[in-house]
Amino acid sequence: MDLLDDLLRLCAAAGARPEVHHGVPERGGGWESAPLVLVGDDAAGRVRGAARRRGIVLVGRDQDDSGVWRRAVEIGADDVLMLPDGEQWLVDRIADVAEGVGRPALTIGVIGGRGGAGASTLACALAVTAARAQRRTMLIDADPMGGGLDVLLGGEAAEGLRWPAFAQSRGRVGGGALEESLPALHDLRVLSWDRGDAPAIAPEAVRAVLAAARRRGGVVIVDLPRRVDEAVAEALTQLDLGLLVVPAELRAVAGARRVASAVSMVLRDLRIVATPGPGSPGGDRLDADEVARLLGLPLVGELPWEHGLLTAQSGGRPPGGSTRGPLARFCTAFWERLPAEAGGGV
Repeated sequence: MDLLDDLLRLCAAAGARPEVHHGVPERGGGWESAPLVLVGDDAAGRVRGAARRRGIVLVGRDQDDSGVWRRAVEIGADDVLMLPDGEQWLVDRIADVAEGVGRPALTIGVIGGRGGAGASTLACALAVTAARAQRRTMLIDADPMGGGLDVLLGGEAAEGLRWPAFAQSRGRVGGGALEESLPALHDLRVLSWDRGDAPAIAPEAVRAVLAAARRRGGVVIVDLPRRVDEAVAEALTQLDLGLLVVPAELRAVAGARRVASAVSMVLRDLRIVATPGPGSPGGDRLDADEVARLLGLPLVGELPWEHGLLTAQSGGRPPGGSTRGPLARFCTAFWERLPAEAGGGV
Protein backbone atom coordinates (compact mmCIF):
# COMPACT_ATOMS: atom_id res chain seq x y z
CA MET A 1 0.00 0.00 0.00
CA ASP A 2 2.95 2.35 0.48
CA LEU A 3 3.60 2.28 -3.26
CA LEU A 4 -0.06 3.01 -3.99
CA ASP A 5 0.02 5.92 -1.54
CA ASP A 6 3.04 7.36 -3.35
CA LEU A 7 1.36 7.02 -6.74
CA LEU A 8 -1.76 8.75 -5.45
CA ARG A 9 0.41 11.55 -4.07
CA LEU A 10 2.19 12.00 -7.40
CA CYS A 11 -1.11 12.04 -9.29
CA ALA A 12 -2.34 14.79 -6.98
CA ALA A 13 0.87 16.76 -7.57
CA ALA A 14 0.27 16.51 -11.32
CA GLY A 15 -3.35 17.66 -11.01
CA ALA A 16 -4.77 14.30 -12.13
CA ARG A 17 -7.58 12.26 -10.58
CA PRO A 18 -6.65 8.57 -10.89
CA GLU A 19 -8.92 5.55 -11.20
CA VAL A 20 -7.63 2.81 -8.87
CA HIS A 21 -8.02 -0.94 -9.53
CA HIS A 22 -6.40 -3.83 -7.69
CA GLY A 23 -6.40 -6.01 -10.78
CA VAL A 24 -7.39 -5.82 -14.44
CA PRO A 25 -10.81 -4.09 -14.52
CA GLU A 26 -13.79 -5.66 -16.20
CA ARG A 27 -14.26 -4.92 -19.88
CA GLY A 28 -15.04 -1.23 -20.29
CA GLY A 29 -13.42 -0.47 -16.94
CA GLY A 30 -10.64 1.66 -18.35
CA TRP A 31 -7.77 -0.73 -19.09
CA GLU A 32 -8.04 -0.19 -22.85
CA SER A 33 -9.19 3.43 -22.83
CA ALA A 34 -7.07 5.04 -20.07
CA PRO A 35 -4.39 7.35 -21.56
CA LEU A 36 -1.83 6.10 -19.02
CA VAL A 37 -1.68 2.96 -16.83
CA LEU A 38 0.59 2.85 -13.77
CA VAL A 39 1.26 -0.64 -12.44
CA GLY A 40 2.99 -1.10 -9.11
CA ASP A 41 5.72 -3.72 -9.25
CA ASP A 42 4.05 -5.46 -6.33
CA ALA A 43 0.90 -5.86 -8.45
CA ALA A 44 2.50 -6.86 -11.76
CA GLY A 45 1.37 -10.47 -11.39
CA ARG A 46 -2.27 -9.40 -11.22
CA VAL A 47 -2.25 -7.87 -14.72
CA ARG A 48 -0.22 -10.57 -16.44
CA GLY A 49 -2.20 -11.80 -19.42
CA ALA A 50 -4.20 -8.58 -19.83
CA ALA A 51 -4.74 -7.18 -23.33
CA ARG A 52 -1.61 -5.52 -24.69
CA ARG A 53 -1.73 -1.76 -25.00
CA ARG A 54 0.59 1.27 -25.11
CA GLY A 55 1.16 3.64 -22.22
CA ILE A 56 1.90 1.19 -19.38
CA VAL A 57 4.51 2.24 -16.80
CA LEU A 58 5.78 -0.30 -14.26
CA VAL A 59 6.69 1.49 -11.02
CA GLY A 60 8.91 -0.03 -8.35
CA ARG A 61 11.35 0.84 -5.58
CA ASP A 62 14.14 -1.75 -5.57
CA GLN A 63 16.93 -0.50 -7.83
CA ASP A 64 18.80 -3.79 -7.43
CA ASP A 65 15.94 -6.09 -8.48
CA SER A 66 16.84 -7.27 -11.97
CA GLY A 67 13.56 -9.19 -12.16
CA VAL A 68 11.66 -5.96 -12.68
CA TRP A 69 12.66 -5.96 -16.35
CA ARG A 70 11.28 -9.45 -16.87
CA ARG A 71 7.99 -8.42 -15.24
CA ALA A 72 7.88 -5.32 -17.45
CA VAL A 73 8.17 -7.49 -20.56
CA GLU A 74 5.48 -9.84 -19.28
CA ILE A 75 2.90 -7.06 -18.90
CA GLY A 76 4.00 -5.12 -21.99
CA ALA A 77 5.21 -2.01 -20.14
CA ASP A 78 6.67 0.82 -22.21
CA ASP A 79 8.70 2.19 -19.29
CA VAL A 80 10.13 1.04 -15.96
CA LEU A 81 10.42 3.67 -13.24
CA MET A 82 11.98 3.53 -9.79
CA LEU A 83 10.92 5.75 -6.92
CA PRO A 84 11.96 8.09 -5.47
CA ASP A 85 14.49 8.97 -8.21
CA GLY A 86 11.90 9.02 -10.98
CA GLU A 87 9.24 11.07 -9.19
CA GLN A 88 9.65 14.26 -11.24
CA TRP A 89 9.61 12.36 -14.53
CA LEU A 90 6.44 10.58 -13.50
CA VAL A 91 4.72 13.78 -12.35
CA ASP A 92 5.55 15.36 -15.72
CA ARG A 93 4.24 12.32 -17.61
CA ILE A 94 0.98 12.25 -15.62
CA ALA A 95 0.51 16.00 -16.04
CA ASP A 96 1.09 15.76 -19.79
CA VAL A 97 -1.68 13.18 -19.99
CA ALA A 98 -3.98 15.26 -17.78
CA GLU A 99 -3.43 18.32 -19.97
CA GLY A 100 -3.86 16.40 -23.21
CA VAL A 101 -0.51 17.58 -24.55
CA GLY A 102 -0.18 17.52 -28.31
CA ARG A 103 2.33 19.15 -30.64
CA PRO A 104 4.46 21.75 -28.79
CA ALA A 105 4.18 25.39 -29.72
CA LEU A 106 6.36 26.90 -32.40
CA THR A 107 8.60 29.09 -30.24
CA ILE A 108 10.29 32.16 -31.73
CA GLY A 109 12.67 34.53 -29.97
CA VAL A 110 13.17 38.15 -31.06
CA ILE A 111 16.42 39.90 -30.13
CA GLY A 112 17.67 43.39 -30.89
CA GLY A 113 21.10 43.70 -32.48
CA ARG A 114 21.39 46.99 -30.61
CA GLY A 115 19.20 49.10 -28.35
CA GLY A 116 16.20 50.64 -30.09
CA ALA A 117 16.37 48.25 -33.04
CA GLY A 118 12.64 47.52 -32.86
CA ALA A 119 12.75 43.98 -31.48
CA SER A 120 9.92 44.53 -28.99
CA THR A 121 7.76 46.12 -31.67
CA LEU A 122 8.36 43.14 -33.97
CA ALA A 123 7.65 40.64 -31.16
CA CYS A 124 4.32 42.31 -30.43
CA ALA A 125 3.38 42.53 -34.11
CA LEU A 126 4.20 38.86 -34.68
CA ALA A 127 2.03 37.89 -31.72
CA VAL A 128 -0.88 40.14 -32.76
CA THR A 129 -0.88 38.86 -36.34
CA ALA A 130 -0.60 35.22 -35.22
CA ALA A 131 -3.58 35.64 -32.91
CA ARG A 132 -5.55 37.37 -35.65
CA ALA A 133 -4.94 34.28 -37.80
CA GLN A 134 -6.60 32.26 -35.00
CA ARG A 135 -3.43 30.65 -33.69
CA ARG A 136 -3.26 30.07 -29.95
CA THR A 137 -0.64 32.71 -29.08
CA MET A 138 1.41 33.60 -26.02
CA LEU A 139 3.80 36.55 -25.86
CA ILE A 140 6.53 36.39 -23.20
CA ASP A 141 8.59 39.40 -22.18
CA ALA A 142 11.98 38.05 -21.12
CA ASP A 143 13.63 41.49 -20.94
CA PRO A 144 13.13 43.01 -17.46
CA MET A 145 14.71 46.28 -18.62
CA GLY A 146 12.49 46.69 -21.66
CA GLY A 147 9.62 48.61 -20.08
CA GLY A 148 6.98 45.91 -20.39
CA LEU A 149 5.30 44.48 -23.48
CA ASP A 150 1.91 44.95 -21.83
CA VAL A 151 2.54 48.69 -22.17
CA LEU A 152 3.19 48.34 -25.91
CA LEU A 153 -0.09 46.44 -26.16
CA GLY A 154 -1.98 49.04 -24.13
CA GLY A 155 -2.68 46.59 -21.31
CA GLU A 156 -0.56 47.70 -18.38
CA ALA A 157 -3.69 47.85 -16.20
CA ALA A 158 -5.09 44.51 -17.37
CA GLU A 159 -5.77 41.90 -14.71
CA GLY A 160 -3.50 38.89 -14.56
CA LEU A 161 -0.16 37.69 -13.26
CA ARG A 162 3.23 39.13 -14.18
CA TRP A 163 6.75 37.70 -13.95
CA PRO A 164 7.22 38.33 -10.19
CA ALA A 165 4.53 35.72 -9.50
CA PHE A 166 6.68 33.08 -11.23
CA ALA A 167 10.13 34.16 -10.02
CA GLN A 168 10.45 31.21 -7.63
CA SER A 169 8.89 28.57 -9.88
CA ARG A 170 10.62 25.21 -9.88
CA GLY A 171 9.75 21.86 -11.39
CA ARG A 172 6.58 21.89 -13.43
CA VAL A 173 4.13 24.74 -14.09
CA GLY A 174 0.74 23.69 -15.46
CA GLY A 175 0.26 24.90 -19.03
CA GLY A 176 -3.45 25.50 -18.67
CA ALA A 177 -3.06 27.25 -15.33
CA LEU A 178 -0.33 29.51 -16.77
CA GLU A 179 -2.45 30.49 -19.76
CA GLU A 180 -5.53 31.25 -17.68
CA SER A 181 -3.57 33.33 -15.15
CA LEU A 182 -2.08 35.79 -17.68
CA PRO A 183 -3.61 39.01 -19.03
CA ALA A 184 -5.62 38.49 -22.22
CA LEU A 185 -4.91 41.28 -24.72
CA HIS A 186 -5.84 41.38 -28.41
CA ASP A 187 -6.80 37.67 -28.42
CA LEU A 188 -3.45 36.54 -27.01
CA ARG A 189 -1.95 35.92 -23.57
CA VAL A 190 0.92 38.09 -22.32
CA LEU A 191 3.51 37.45 -19.63
CA SER A 192 5.19 40.76 -18.88
CA TRP A 193 6.66 42.68 -15.94
CA ASP A 194 4.87 44.80 -13.38
CA ARG A 195 5.84 48.37 -12.61
CA GLY A 196 7.88 47.52 -9.52
CA ASP A 197 11.51 46.49 -9.23
CA ALA A 198 12.21 43.54 -11.52
CA PRO A 199 13.13 40.46 -9.47
CA ALA A 200 15.89 38.15 -10.59
CA ILE A 201 14.32 35.26 -12.47
CA ALA A 202 16.23 32.03 -11.94
CA PRO A 203 16.99 29.83 -14.97
CA GLU A 204 14.83 27.11 -13.39
CA ALA A 205 11.84 29.47 -13.40
CA VAL A 206 12.43 30.42 -17.04
CA ARG A 207 12.63 26.72 -17.92
CA ALA A 208 9.42 25.89 -16.07
CA VAL A 209 7.41 28.80 -17.53
CA LEU A 210 8.54 28.35 -21.13
CA ALA A 211 8.01 24.60 -20.99
CA ALA A 212 4.46 25.20 -19.74
CA ALA A 213 3.81 27.75 -22.49
CA ARG A 214 5.09 25.39 -25.18
CA ARG A 215 2.92 22.52 -24.01
CA ARG A 216 -0.20 24.54 -24.86
CA GLY A 217 0.67 24.41 -28.57
CA GLY A 218 0.18 27.17 -31.13
CA VAL A 219 2.77 29.95 -31.10
CA VAL A 220 5.00 31.37 -28.36
CA ILE A 221 6.88 34.63 -29.03
CA VAL A 222 9.70 35.56 -26.63
CA ASP A 223 11.14 39.10 -26.51
CA LEU A 224 14.75 38.65 -25.37
CA PRO A 225 17.42 41.06 -24.08
CA ARG A 226 20.74 41.41 -25.88
CA ARG A 227 22.80 40.13 -22.97
CA VAL A 228 22.99 36.34 -22.63
CA ASP A 229 23.00 35.34 -18.96
CA GLU A 230 21.98 31.95 -17.55
CA ALA A 231 18.25 32.76 -17.64
CA VAL A 232 18.42 33.97 -21.25
CA ALA A 233 20.48 30.93 -22.23
CA GLU A 234 17.74 28.75 -20.76
CA ALA A 235 15.17 30.55 -22.91
CA LEU A 236 17.35 30.15 -26.00
CA THR A 237 17.47 26.37 -25.54
CA GLN A 238 13.68 26.23 -25.93
CA LEU A 239 13.46 28.30 -29.13
CA ASP A 240 12.80 26.83 -32.56
CA LEU A 241 13.90 30.01 -34.32
CA GLY A 242 15.56 33.30 -33.40
CA LEU A 243 15.11 36.62 -35.20
CA LEU A 244 17.93 39.16 -34.77
CA VAL A 245 16.66 42.67 -35.57
CA VAL A 246 19.45 44.81 -37.01
CA PRO A 247 19.30 48.40 -38.33
CA ALA A 248 20.93 48.54 -41.75
CA GLU A 249 24.01 50.55 -40.83
CA LEU A 250 27.62 49.64 -40.12
CA ARG A 251 27.71 50.49 -36.40
CA ALA A 252 24.56 48.45 -35.77
CA VAL A 253 26.02 45.49 -37.66
CA ALA A 254 29.19 45.66 -35.56
CA GLY A 255 27.15 45.52 -32.34
CA ALA A 256 24.86 42.83 -33.71
CA ARG A 257 27.84 40.63 -34.52
CA ARG A 258 28.64 40.36 -30.80
CA VAL A 259 25.03 39.56 -29.97
CA ALA A 260 24.83 36.96 -32.74
CA SER A 261 28.05 35.31 -31.56
CA ALA A 262 26.71 34.87 -28.02
CA VAL A 263 23.24 33.74 -29.11
CA SER A 264 24.55 31.28 -31.72
CA MET A 265 26.46 29.39 -29.03
CA VAL A 266 23.06 28.15 -27.80
CA LEU A 267 20.59 28.63 -30.66
CA ARG A 268 21.12 26.87 -33.99
CA ASP A 269 18.60 28.71 -36.16
CA LEU A 270 19.22 32.47 -36.00
CA ARG A 271 18.07 34.72 -38.84
CA ILE A 272 18.24 38.40 -39.64
CA VAL A 273 15.44 40.94 -39.84
CA ALA A 274 16.88 44.20 -41.13
CA THR A 275 15.33 47.57 -40.35
CA PRO A 276 15.92 50.78 -42.32
CA GLY A 277 19.10 52.41 -41.02
CA PRO A 278 19.11 56.16 -40.54
CA GLY A 279 22.19 56.57 -42.68
CA SER A 280 24.79 59.26 -42.03
CA PRO A 281 26.86 61.84 -43.86
CA GLY A 282 29.55 59.14 -43.99
CA GLY A 283 27.26 57.02 -46.11
CA ASP A 284 27.13 53.90 -43.91
CA ARG A 285 23.59 52.92 -44.88
CA LEU A 286 23.39 49.31 -46.04
CA ASP A 287 20.82 47.23 -47.82
CA ALA A 288 19.25 44.23 -46.10
CA ASP A 289 21.17 41.63 -48.10
CA GLU A 290 24.46 43.25 -47.16
CA VAL A 291 23.52 43.19 -43.46
CA ALA A 292 22.86 39.45 -43.66
CA ARG A 293 26.06 38.85 -45.64
CA LEU A 294 28.21 40.74 -43.13
CA LEU A 295 26.71 38.75 -40.26
CA GLY A 296 26.84 35.43 -42.11
CA LEU A 297 23.21 34.62 -41.29
CA PRO A 298 20.10 34.04 -43.46
CA LEU A 299 17.85 37.01 -44.14
CA VAL A 300 14.12 36.92 -43.34
CA GLY A 301 13.50 40.35 -44.87
CA GLU A 302 13.53 44.06 -44.20
CA LEU A 303 11.06 45.30 -41.62
CA PRO A 304 9.27 48.30 -43.13
CA TRP A 305 8.90 51.61 -41.35
CA GLU A 306 5.32 52.34 -40.34
CA HIS A 307 4.39 55.99 -40.03
CA GLY A 308 2.08 56.88 -37.17
CA LEU A 309 2.94 53.79 -35.12
CA LEU A 310 3.45 55.72 -31.88
CA THR A 311 0.22 57.64 -32.39
CA ALA A 312 -1.65 54.39 -33.02
CA GLN A 313 -0.23 52.88 -29.82
CA SER A 314 -1.30 55.89 -27.77
CA GLY A 315 -4.79 55.31 -29.15
CA GLY A 316 -4.80 51.69 -28.02
CA ARG A 317 -3.81 50.04 -31.30
CA PRO A 318 -0.89 47.61 -30.85
CA PRO A 319 2.00 47.07 -33.28
CA GLY A 320 0.59 45.05 -36.16
CA GLY A 321 -2.94 46.06 -35.20
CA SER A 322 -3.68 47.71 -38.54
CA THR A 323 -4.27 44.86 -40.99
CA ARG A 324 -3.30 47.09 -43.92
CA GLY A 325 -0.20 48.53 -42.29
CA PRO A 326 3.26 47.54 -43.58
CA LEU A 327 4.23 45.99 -40.23
CA ALA A 328 1.19 43.69 -40.21
CA ARG A 329 1.77 42.76 -43.85
CA PHE A 330 5.39 41.86 -43.10
CA CYS A 331 4.38 39.65 -40.16
CA THR A 332 1.52 38.01 -42.02
CA ALA A 333 3.88 37.15 -44.88
CA PHE A 334 6.36 35.74 -42.35
CA TRP A 335 3.74 33.38 -40.89
CA GLU A 336 2.60 32.33 -44.36
CA ARG A 337 6.14 31.41 -45.40
CA LEU A 338 6.63 29.05 -42.46
CA PRO A 339 5.80 25.38 -43.13
CA ALA A 340 2.24 24.63 -42.15
CA GLU A 341 3.33 21.91 -39.75
CA ALA A 342 5.58 24.33 -37.83
CA GLY A 343 2.70 26.27 -36.34
CA GLY A 344 1.58 23.75 -33.75
CA GLY A 345 -2.03 23.47 -32.66
CA VAL A 346 -4.41 26.44 -32.75
